[in-house]
Amino acid sequence: MIATEAAARQAERIIAARTKAKITHSLIYIAVLAVAIWCFKTTIIDDTDWARIGSVANVLESIGEFLEVDWGLAANLWEPALETIMVATLGTLLGVVVCVPAIWFGALNITPYAPVTYPLARLMMTLSRSIHEIVWGLFFVAAVGLGALAGVLALAVRSVGFIAKMSSEAIEDLDPKPVEAIRAVGGSEFKVFIYAILPQVLPTMIGVIIFEWEINIRRSSILGLVGAGGLGLVFFRQLNTFNYPGVTTTILAILVLILFGELVSFYVRKAII
Repeated sequence: MIATEAAARQAERIIAARTKAKITHSLIYIAVLAVAIWCFKTTIIDDTDWARIGSVANVLESIGEFLEVDWGLAANLWEPALETIMVATLGTLLGVVVCVPAIWFGALNITPYAPVTYPLARLMMTLSRSIHEIVWGLFFVAAVGLGALAGVLALAVRSVGFIAKMSSEAIEDLDPKPVEAIRAVGGSEFKVFIYAILPQVLPTMIGVIIFEWEINIRRSSILGLVGAGGLGLVFFRQLNTFNYPGVTTTILAILVLILFGELVSFYVRKAII
């Protein structure tokens, strides 16, 4: 009898706990839905100039202007496309060079003086990731002028955050036994890095660098909007002259370029890693 009553009380507590959890989850869902509705109303309904958009027919007419392709422009996109790839490649390579001290300082298990160098490296990574490449592009355009150099520098600085963060975390997660073995026989820190650390993290670092190069192709396509050359600059000019078929043609060229970058990165990772 006592056991039966105890089991009944236990069942009541479980039911009460589940009921409380359901009520809590329902309130959370209602709150999230209310916030989403409020955001939609504030940013979409209230902040949109519906009079300028016009009727559905006007919207369809505007969309139709982008459905044509300017084949005459297509023949002139080879040089900007090549410039876009070169900017992405040079920006990635320069970013790798800049990343070296950030990776060294940012890995907690090899940083020279953790109280100073580790926070400094993490600050560099955070600063690089938190500022958009367009902002970096505007900064370097103001510093060195219009052209591909500003795009290369912007991509290099922007690449530091991702490459350094992923590489330093890979170093922190490596197997410490080879490191301890080389240090135990009197190996220098340079030999520790070359023979114990680098072989373990090199595949990860190569994969990260290739992936960042692929991303930088997308970024370099956009940096032309701020005067950094490439297909982005062509896109900006076509948009400013209201040549909507030219805009569509440029977008298609950017898409082909991105697909090319993904294809190259796939086979390079497959061959190296």
